[in-house]
Amino acid sequence: MTVGAPVWITRARPGALATAERVRGLGFTAIVDPLLAVESLDVQLDLSHIAALAFTSANGVEAFARLSDERGLPVFAVGRATAKAARGEGFASVSSADGDVEDLCALIAAGAHGSVLWAGAREPAGDLVGMLRGRGLMATGVAVYETLERAPSEDTLARLDAPAAVLLHSPRAARVLAAILRQRPAPTARFLCLSEAVAAPLRDIAEPGSVTFAPRPDESALLDLLNS
Repeated sequence: MTVGAPVWITRARPGALATAERVRGLGFTAIVDPLLAVESLDVQLDLSHIAALAFTSANGVEAFARLSDERGLPVFAVGRATAKAARGEGFASVSSADGDVEDLCALIAAGAHGSVLWAGAREPAGDLVGMLRGRGLMATGVAVYETLERAPSEDTLARLDAPAAVLLHSPRAARVLAAILRQRPAPTARFLCLSEAVAAPLRDIAEPGSVTFAPRPDESALLDLLNS
């Protein structure tokens, strides 16, 4: 892409702001207009029999940290960004799967001793708890935040009338965007996705060849697509 070209960041805040800094650092114009908004849930946590925590997003880490002062349990994180968020909240023992939910399940199965608590979204993209139980592990889950859909501004949508890139971090954001594109096509836009699962909702909506997904599910690989 041309230096200075607009890049629409669709992920929820506060992660969108960190992504915007990286996009600007690469010489592009960052447009922060999330398709999703995160709201923490007020829930009671019972950690009395929990031996480890599992997180599939930085949002889950941050929401859990608001609800509990517990920082001594070992943490298993799906990827580097989630692991970084856990360390930033004060967790000392953090292991990262550097991959997707299946990779995280394998990491936990190899390293956890005792019951695992997953803390995440009310409507998660994957069933980590079910996968762990399928391997014979003791696992429970608690929703600590919910993700709400939001409409982008008309100014943002107008940017798609010229060459632009759209960054997508989750299947849900991709589904929201797909619904928008059915009503308002963007034939010159490029849709850069964190993974194949994120790209799937756009395959039959966007122009052929305009949807690309990162070779591994982390943001550095996603941002590399801007220069490909």
